[in-house]
Amino acid sequence: MSTAANALLTITRRPDTVFSHGQGAWITDEDGKRHLDLIQGWAVNSLGHSPALITQALLQQSQRLLNPGPAYFNRPLLDLAERLTAISCFDRVFLANSGAEANEGAVKLARRWGSRHRGGAHGIVSFEQGFHGRTLAMMSASGKPGWDRIYAPMPPGFTKARLNDIASVERAISADTVAVMIEFVQGEAGVVVADPGFVRELRALTAERGVLLIADEVQTGVGRCGTAFAYEHFGIEPDVMTLAKGLGGGVPISALLCKEALNCFEPGDQGGTFCGNPLMAAVGLAVVEEICRTEFLAGVRARSTQLSAGLQAIVREHGLVEERGLGLLRALALPVPLADQVVAAAQALEPVGLLLNAPRPHLIRLMPALNISAAEVDEGLALLRRALGAVLR
Repeated sequence: MSTAANALLTITRRPDTVFSHGQGAWITDEDGKRHLDLIQGWAVNSLGHSPALITQALLQQSQRLLNPGPAYFNRPLLDLAERLTAISCFDRVFLANSGAEANEGAVKLARRWGSRHRGGAHGIVSFEQGFHGRTLAMMSASGKPGWDRIYAPMPPGFTKARLNDIASVERAISADTVAVMIEFVQGEAGVVVADPGFVRELRALTAERGVLLIADEVQTGVGRCGTAFAYEHFGIEPDVMTLAKGLGGGVPISALLCKEALNCFEPGDQGGTFCGNPLMAAVGLAVVEEICRTEFLAGVRARSTQLSAGLQAIVREHGLVEERGLGLLRALALPVPLADQVVAAAQALEPVGLLLNAPRPHLIRLMPALNISAAEVDEGLALLRRALGAVLR
């Protein structure tokens, strides 16, 4: 690779590969090698690489209106907000640019509501191993080990409970608590799925204590789990929900949704230069219209069943610990801390490579495009077998 990388701030360890173009489930590097992509921008490219639907939405909207500014309505902003409320249990929408920004907006909204209706209650209970973004406040809300020391002192007001342990939530809630913030699937922790019984108990507890329930669906929302939103799997309705990643299918957009009773921002309390800009909103609308069709979601569930069964077979064949997940957000637990080596071996396969993610030393995460084909799932499983065989032999 050229020395051009030296112009970038060092924020992560990247392989030398430079990707140039992609289509659907496949991405190609500058040397012409194709890779089956089971990461898809960390569950961002919900319709795969460079789908015509997004190209058309961007082209058509760019020829009409790019950015009138956040002080004015635009048609895609209105249409996307209306569509999101129509397919969810929520009444109001604020569009932003990233998951962290949406989550921070959710905390702001909860605290604004607490100042009005809960005597100034402001504390947020979140969960150990959780991940809510990279702003200072969201790093404080996250339960990722060590994040409380990188940029200390951290913003206060965040208390941690343990996922699937309702007693720990009861202990964490105090008179100052205004909300509990949860990921129904903790992706960065290794695709740890909340127990349905725990989620129902949590919803009952928060309602009983007069505390809001915020669902961080940045990674799980917009079809990733086989339903429009993950909360549908658990038979409950949150008070607030955040979306990002798959909402834009590859472009930066996020959303904060809430019930009407929480529509309590005063003009000027919340905003953002590019929040609700028509270019991104037009893409978000096109993505939502495609993914949230009954037939499309049925396809996601079918591919999820296929992928899960294939991963379970790999667990048996290679003596792994388990496979787990919800929808097309899945993980393999390894018996040894060699996940990084498996990721590297998968990308190095010839003649085509495989892109995987290792969120933890023992874990492989898979987040394919939601429209991946049955044949591509089978090919991905075959490539994964080869990579595991090269490392775990």
